[in-house]
Amino acid sequence: MVGTGAFLLMATACAGQDMPTSQPAAGGDSAAPTGSVSTSPSESVLPGSPTANPPGKPRLTVPEGSTPVPPAKIDASALPSGYPHEVWTANGGTILNIRAQEGGCGHALGEATEQAGDHVVVNLSETKAQTGQMCTMDIRYPVISVALAAPLDQRTVVLKTTPPK
Repeated sequence: MVGTGAFLLMATACAGQDMPTSQPAAGGDSAAPTGSVSTSPSESVLPGSPTANPPGKPRLTVPEGSTPVPPAKIDASALPSGYPHEVWTANGGTILNIRAQEGGCGHALGEATEQAGDHVVVNLSETKAQTGQMCTMDIRYPVISVALAAPLDQRTVVLKTTPPK
């Protein structure tokens, strides 16, 4: 009886949440979720939000005014199969907005580790869950921002993954 009550309480609590269900299609393309998604009691992410996406803060939508980087200028060969490889520029090309992947209690991270004359290397990783913490088994595709020292211009973006931090 107690187990049934706990299940009903959990199902009722989860039923009211607006959770995005979009995933990247084969080849890493993804559809941006629509509507608003509550990320905390006092914060929501709205499509087309006019505020800039500060580096290191993930969101579900691409900031308004971002420009897609052409696929020919993205080297995603080091990414695992199925990992998204969408990149946009903002702020005159000094900010890269990158569709990343995270799951459970982890949070996507990105860092420009090399900025050469013809390419920029971005390491994508995820924070590690705390030991003993219960986490969901979901995969999310947030957009993270990575600051560059100079505008991207015609440089190629090389995407790599590193182990969780």
